Amino acid sequence: MIDFCAGTLMATAALVPLTATAADTGAYPPSDAKYLDYPAYTGGEQELTLTPDGAARFRLWAPSAEKVTLRIYDLDRGGAPSQEIAMTRAEQGTWTASIAPAPMGKYYTFSIYADGKWLDETPGIWAKAVGTNGRRAAIIDLAATDPAGWDEDHGPELSSINDAVLYEMHHRDFSMHPTSGIVNKGKFLALTEQGTTSAEGDSTGIAHLKQLGVTHVHILPSYDYNSIDETQLPSNGYNWGYDPQNYNAPEGSYSTNPANPAARITEMKQMIKALHDAGIGVVMDVVYNHTAENDGSNFSLTAPGYFYRHRPDGTYSDASGCGNETASERSMMGDFIVNSVKHWAKEYHIDGFRFDLMAIHDTATMSRVARELKEINPSIFVYGEGWTAGDSPLPPERRALKENVAKMEGIAVFSDDIRDAVKGHYSDAADRGFATGKPGLEETVKIGIVASTAHPQVDYAKGNNSKFPYASSPQQIINYVSCHDDLTLTDKLRRSMPAATDSERMRAARLAQTIVFTSQGTPFMFAGEEIFRDKKGVHNSYKSPDSINAIDWTLKRLNADQFRYYQELIALRKAHPAFRMTSADDIARHIRFDRTKEPNLISYSLLDHANGDEWEEIKVIFNGADTDAEVKLPRGNWTVIARDGELCHTGRRAEEEDAALFLRRAAHELLREVVAGDALRHLVAEVVRSPDRPRPIRHDKSGIIENLHELVVMRRAHDHLGIGRGDEHTAHLIHIRLHLGDGFIHRDGVDLDPEDIDLLRHVVTLP
Repeated sequence: MIDFCAGTLMATAALVPLTATAADTGAYPPSDAKYLDYPAYTGGEQELTLTPDGAARFRLWAPSAEKVTLRIYDLDRGGAPSQEIAMTRAEQGTWTASIAPAPMGKYYTFSIYADGKWLDETPGIWAKAVGTNGRRAAIIDLAATDPAGWDEDHGPELSSINDAVLYEMHHRDFSMHPTSGIVNKGKFLALTEQGTTSAEGDSTGIAHLKQLGVTHVHILPSYDYNSIDETQLPSNGYNWGYDPQNYNAPEGSYSTNPANPAARITEMKQMIKALHDAGIGVVMDVVYNHTAENDGSNFSLTAPGYFYRHRPDGTYSDASGCGNETASERSMMGDFIVNSVKHWAKEYHIDGFRFDLMAIHDTATMSRVARELKEINPSIFVYGEGWTAGDSPLPPERRALKENVAKMEGIAVFSDDIRDAVKGHYSDAADRGFATGKPGLEETVKIGIVASTAHPQVDYAKGNNSKFPYASSPQQIINYVSCHDDLTLTDKLRRSMPAATDSERMRAARLAQTIVFTSQGTPFMFAGEEIFRDKKGVHNSYKSPDSINAIDWTLKRLNADQFRYYQELIALRKAHPAFRMTSADDIARHIRFDRTKEPNLISYSLLDHANGDEWEEIKVIFNGADTDAEVKLPRGNWTVIARDGELCHTGRRAEEEDAALFLRRAAHELLREVVAGDALRHLVAEVVRSPDRPRPIRHDKSGIIENLHELVVMRRAHDHLGIGRGDEHTAHLIHIRLHLGDGFIHRDGVDLDPEDIDLLRHVVTLP
């Protein structure tokens, strides 16, 4: 979480308010009791409705107002109002006014007289279109903002949230770096550009996402937020956007023209459609738990005090750590949250929602959010942070905490269990986890593997964060090791493994993510992890410059093996439903842990064609220690998927796996001896095809291949082949024998990329 905030919105959808109950009174101090007497508006109009006969009808819920003035402006900022209209008191705490014909293209605000004074102007809490810096709402036809083909647009269809692979990104991070090859850097339109590449020719932008294989991008807040001055583009500052101002209008700094209300809407829709056309869904990060400002927020300028929780002394309660917290249990605030996400789902075709500090909200509201979104799109899913940043007047049993997730059908929570156990505690940069050699975390990792559901072989008493199985289904758990908050995985590994090389740290990252992606629940990753992106060690980069946050796309070529590993890992999960079970009973029935006594060793099986998997049994072994460990396998024909930092999701027979390792070491470890020419051809053929070689290749801890001569039965001197020791001759022969094509070297299912070729140029043929 960041340390500052803001709030606003607008809608026309029918509202179905929550009803205040006796239980609600327990959450309120005496100073808030009066809000229970406020009438709830149950009609379908909110703030602006364009009628079929061409009029603009305004209805504002402001139950404590004594007078309300509607102001119409020709400009989005500056200038005097062209029209002022005294609104009329109406039913259920609302005020109304009409203008015919509707002043299309103009702007409006409300000014409320309450407690003996005029409050500052506000665009209201439901503004769906705004001008520069969001100070005035715009009167536009939303249908006119739809890009071509919008009526047929839709995101991926999922049978379960567990089928998703979530990729969290920030608009500026993803496209801003000079190496991105993207023209519309930092804008919605960045993700509409096709075929973008880095200077090295590697895919970036939307092509990169398709190449990686993720199913959904989780975009950091994209509604209109408070911290960026939209008059200073393109030299504006950086912010994550957790300071909401106008919740239902897109952020202007991500538009090419923030002064044009329609442009920011159209451009965001174009981005969403481009992602959908690529088969990628869009998850929106939403922040209904607090506003950027307190008394100056649009909530406070509409119905002072009502939308917030307070302490007994009348000051703002602050479970968000940002100065205030909203009161979701109050009827109009609960309606606001529900109908806001419904607006984004209907108008923008958003495929999912991530709730910031979700535990500030009550369980009833969150359950209603999930239920009503599913009525719009059965594939929509909702997840959030199952914790708060401070205490709240809302009783713990009513909070949307991870411990209460079983009470909320259709809601998932992040697993801090697997996060802290795998990489080390998030708040302690030096702390290690299972993947970096810290013992004693095996049981907590197992909690993550079974998605915090009940399992007869998992002892929750030994868990670090959770002491009971709080999830009723794996569909309620999001697994991750890093996100925008705190250190990136790269920075965490550099701080916790100071003596290691980056190569060793990348191996640890592979192990960490392999645990995440093979565990039950839904995997979540942070943008750039797949190329070992960092943030220069900055712990909380919410307003750090692009030099800290922007992804350097040269890393994709530099860390090509890391990217390939993530590709294969995602492909593995997609290919095998055993990793995507949907019920706790199935997990308990199909997962069997082996008895292992060694620290930092976990071994288990997915049995009996789990979840309809084509494979009868999948053996998963995690070794986070610095030493080798031995696990006995039952007799049978085993297909090796991953070993020694390498992964192929289609699998190889054991001898083929050894071949792949051999070729990798040839490129990256400068083998003691490389046989060129015909000998190389025979070597490759023999390694890949020969089922009856004397014994497998063995490797010592440093990764150097031993017993090479036991495998390669021929050894020719370089002079017998008529070549010298020069690099060019060696590289030339490698090209001939392995056949370069489509940017990769192919030989019997074993791939070497151009980076490997470059490294092979330095291999010298020995006598």
